[in-house]
Amino acid sequence: MAERIAACSCGQLTATATEDPIRVSVCHCLDCQRRTGNVFGAQARFRKEAVQVAGLATAYARVRDEGGKITFSFCPYCGATVYYLAEGYEDTIAIPVGAFAEPGFPAPTRSVWERDKHAWVVLPENMEHIG
Repeated sequence: MAERIAACSCGQLTATATEDPIRVSVCHCLDCQRRTGNVFGAQARFRKEAVQVAGLATAYARVRDEGGKITFSFCPYCGATVYYLAEGYEDTIAIPVGAFAEPGFPAPTRSVWERDKHAWVVLPENMEHIG
């Protein structure tokens, strides 16, 4: 696999992945909708050891719906989220798929918090669908 570089809008904060993602998923929870300004968040989860972060980040932490803290790291200049860490998943790092700006990025295989999914959003049936 070639290196993949995720970056904020201004390019100051980056996360470089040297392995393929463990999983790519979309989340329809209301918090992801608010965080992204979109109808769902799409993220890739990597082994923490396979990602190198560079640049200044500001962090925002909240409690997830299922419990446990999740900490989002974003650029203090442009505000774009570049990575996040979730309590209980300390060996992984999640990176928003859009931060890679790579149209050929692997497709999601899991869709979660579908109870908050907008009715007009249609996803492939062959992916894992979780309430």
